Amino acid sequence: MILGVGVDIVDLQRFIRTIERTPKVIERLFTPGERENAVASLAGRFAAKEALIKAFGGSGAMTWHDIEVITNDVGAPSFVLTGAAGVMVAARGIESVHLSISHDGNAAVAFVVAEGRVGSHAGAHAVDQGVTA
Repeated sequence: MILGVGVDIVDLQRFIRTIERTPKVIERLFTPGERENAVASLAGRFAAKEALIKAFGGSGAMTWHDIEVITNDVGAPSFVLTGAAGVMVAARGIESVHLSISHDGNAAVAFVVAEGRVGSHAGAHAVDQGVTA
């Protein structure tokens, strides 16, 4: 069952201006692994994090570092959710999170679908170890 859907779009030029004005925003928004990516990729990752928060119905106690966007060997994106994000997944019965990111011109867009069972709860072990969704 779909428990939440979220979408977000980021204007690349506005994102770049924000980074130029406030360089520390990169450290605040992204994990060390994410920071290795190009600016356009960071814009897509920021859109993904915002879309995830929308799919979850709010951020609760999550921090930006509780949500990490990774890619597999063929470039498909997914989340690693730790800390408060992992707790939220368990509390809401979310069993999988699907992520799509796209770039076109000066925009990065991300779409997230959270699936699970209402009333089901993941075990504490999954939260302690981080949840890859």
